[in-house]
Amino acid sequence: MKSRTKIVSATAYDHYTAKIIDEAGVDVILVGDSLGMVMLGYPNTTHVTLGDMLHHTKAVSRSNPKALLVSDLPFLTYGIDVKDTIKNAGILVQEGAAEAVKLEGGVRIFEHVKALVDREIPVMGHIGLTPQSIHAFGGYKVQGKTKVVADKIREDAVSLQEAGVFSIVIEGVPSELGAQITEEIEVPTIGIGAGPFCDGQILVTQDMLGLFSDFTPKFVKVYSDLGTKGMNAVETFCNEVRSGDFPTEEHSF
Repeated sequence: MKSRTKIVSATAYDHYTAKIIDEAGVDVILVGDSLGMVMLGYPNTTHVTLGDMLHHTKAVSRSNPKALLVSDLPFLTYGIDVKDTIKNAGILVQEGAAEAVKLEGGVRIFEHVKALVDREIPVMGHIGLTPQSIHAFGGYKVQGKTKVVADKIREDAVSLQEAGVFSIVIEGVPSELGAQITEEIEVPTIGIGAGPFCDGQILVTQDMLGLFSDFTPKFVKVYSDLGTKGMNAVETFCNEVRSGDFPTEEHSF
């Protein structure tokens, strides 16, 4: 199931961004519940609802991307009752046109993942630093530094593979652990803060473009500071309007 070519994934929460990153050549577009912080101003992802995810998944799907479209199941919409998990995933697939869903967790959600796969809903797993569990973790802290926790994350990876996931996101773990899990399992791993040895990498698009300045994790590389460039452009617009330099004849009918 693995390829020598690295898998490239990025997030999108709206139609236009999805078109841009799809045309740029990403393999997987994730409508992540990170939209709660990036787009909706929440302090973390636990505030995101299924309605939020459906709204943004619909917007992204309307771009008709060539890339695989994956949507996050948000906090408390899975992992409790299997029937609810199936129903909620079905909403994102049927109404949102997602091609797969992503769930956080491992051993504890085995039956939920298997139930979705059995009903032909493709599932991407997510282990390590799982943002929906930040209250349990006590914040955004690197996971797997001790052997006990590392072994638990490895166990989660194996469990997800046995449940039938097609890939696993590994977040916020030491590089060595990311490499070890990638070597141990057959399904592709996609890293975010998990070192260079995973089968692919994912970043939040706004992070890599410098559009989310609240916090920049160590694992993020800012490829273009569009936040500063955009602010400078709007400042110029403000100045030109107030000075009467805009609009000119060129921009008038």
